[in-house]
Amino acid sequence: MADIITETARLVLRTIEDGDAALQYRLLNTPAVMARLGGVKELHEIEAKHARSQALYAQEGFSFLMMIEKATGELVGHCGLKRVDNPRAHNPGDHEIGWLVRQDRWRRGYAQEAVRAVLDWGFGAVGAQHIVALTSQANVASWKLMEKLGMERRKDLDFDDPAYPPEDRTTILYSINASMWESQRCTAPASA
Repeated sequence: MADIITETARLVLRTIEDGDAALQYRLLNTPAVMARLGGVKELHEIEAKHARSQALYAQEGFSFLMMIEKATGELVGHCGLKRVDNPRAHNPGDHEIGWLVRQDRWRRGYAQEAVRAVLDWGFGAVGAQHIVALTSQANVASWKLMEKLGMERRKDLDFDDPAYPPEDRTTILYSINASMWESQRCTAPASA
């Protein structure tokens, strides 16, 4: 049974449960959605990521969450926290936020809505002091959202990841701390 971690106006964000890997494989694992994330994954790869996420939640109380659309009850994406675990990263162990939204729900503000809720959770219940987000330099939509949320670019933490194709090899990093987020929350409307 999944735990509901937080809700927004349009989304329920809950922990991963049995069957979610197959659902993610079917709805989120498309060439368009996965284009900047290393490409489409095999089901066993998604299952392994879900197992790691469930173990992280059991051990540390945070993980990636499934984004369920309230109006339909459908999976529309995932968003959550994990530890930076890329061996090439200069900040291993930091709290890292990530997200993706299925293609037929793009440009509806779901990513921003979910990320705001997860940042609240991360700085609140989880107790993170700062949270980072990683993306490829080519993933303009991703880093534009990071900037819109008040995250600051950290060029000193960039790295190249040969596991990705050349156009996505340069990994860039943005960061936000609890006081920056509190200031951002107070000045920006939740639906911005």
